[in-house]
Amino acid sequence: MSDNQRNKHDAAVDELYAEAEQWHINTGEETIHAKRIPGKWRNLKRLAAATWVVFFLGPYLRWGERQAVLFDIPERQFHIFGVTVLPQDFWMLSLTLLFFAILLAVVTTVAGRVYCGFFCFQTVWTDAFTWIEEKLEGNPQKRRKLEKAPWTLDKLRVKAIKHFLWLLISALTGISFVAWFTDVYQLWGDIFTFDLSPVAAGTILLFIAGTYVLAGFLREQACFWLCPYARIQGVMIDRTTAVPTYDFYRGEPRGRAVKGKKKNAEQGDCVDCNQCVAVCPTGVDIRNGQHEGCIMCALCIDACDVVMEKLDRPTGLIRYASLDELEGKEDRPIYKHPRVWVYGTILTLALSGIIYGLLGLDAIQMKVLHERQPLFVAMSDGSIQNKYTIKLLNKMSEDLQIRITVEGPQGLVMKDLTGNEVAGGLAMIEAPHNKVAAKTLTIRVPRASLESESAPILFHATTETQAGEAYATQRESVFIGPR
Repeated sequence: MSDNQRNKHDAAVDELYAEAEQWHINTGEETIHAKRIPGKWRNLKRLAAATWVVFFLGPYLRWGERQAVLFDIPERQFHIFGVTVLPQDFWMLSLTLLFFAILLAVVTTVAGRVYCGFFCFQTVWTDAFTWIEEKLEGNPQKRRKLEKAPWTLDKLRVKAIKHFLWLLISALTGISFVAWFTDVYQLWGDIFTFDLSPVAAGTILLFIAGTYVLAGFLREQACFWLCPYARIQGVMIDRTTAVPTYDFYRGEPRGRAVKGKKKNAEQGDCVDCNQCVAVCPTGVDIRNGQHEGCIMCALCIDACDVVMEKLDRPTGLIRYASLDELEGKEDRPIYKHPRVWVYGTILTLALSGIIYGLLGLDAIQMKVLHERQPLFVAMSDGSIQNKYTIKLLNKMSEDLQIRITVEGPQGLVMKDLTGNEVAGGLAMIEAPHNKVAAKTLTIRVPRASLESESAPILFHATTETQAGEAYATQRESVFIGPR
């Protein structure tokens, strides 16, 4: 390597080290106490957090005699209002998970980590915990001072109240989670009578510990080291993605604002007030560029806009913008992003499959199994007999009496296993709710009615609920005879 090449290499390494020094990550050696500033994005965060009310109140919604949404794992059935999804229909759950995963990718491609900044449970719970902390201990400066202060009765009282409220929220979180998997009123009764099952009690305790530690102590560290989404965001964001961005062309070079004195023509709009860092829940300095610790909550935009308004300067020094926009390039519309088209196609297919599956959910599902050994039996009266096992899945919440009729070759006769002819050609099957009922029947057809070695045969199942609602399904099979 020549001296010139060595000098260039050393200069490049020095530049990388200089850049790395700006990318400071708090590895937990200090607690970040973020400042709260009102603004448009803070209000949007509150609205987004309000969607989690469904998590706490959803289990209390009733649908008839049961919980409206209940994921009954022991009985292997999901109740979603009037729809019951059983293991046979769990393929729709895979499509649902695929839909939301791709939706997350689409949103990230267009607007960055919106989920992380506004909807993620870690973000929402941490924000609630720090709000309680601020109400009890004061602003960030007071909280830091209290941390370093010696233990007194007043400090002990404030800390005890804070941790009690944190544990209360953690307990409600655990109970609310379990309530989606068991009847919520029965769950509360079991809690107050100390009759919780080991699984329910263990799950609630795990959620209490997890919520208390993650939201109360780890906070931004969970985003840095535990969340895989923070690691893969780089492959989802490109030059056209709109994310919270510092306009370095407008802001640099920075310079302190002096009261009563106009800024120099060469000075940028950034006054180096550090308010954008003070409000960041992860302690990131957005002015140093995109950072893996940035959850894109946009609170730095509110902080910067407040300062710009006080200085009578245009807002938007920090704003949602793409790198192409900052560099003055033409911003491509969403429909010109290739990844959006690919993700959109997958979303459409997944959603279509979910809708098709929901529309195709029958109240009763029938399977007809033809006995293979033997395929047919020649009877002494010259007729040909086939044996079938009818399996009926009752997806309703009540027991049903299901009527079975058969269409097929002329002269068809349906018999039970005892050989007795089914009265009126109508077989009755008792099907318990959310369970499979089976019945074996034999079908006899005169030899003269068989024009070939096989003939189509159609089984019909009809039923009626106590409310008078009629349901029907059918299944085609085959009747086999000699050549």
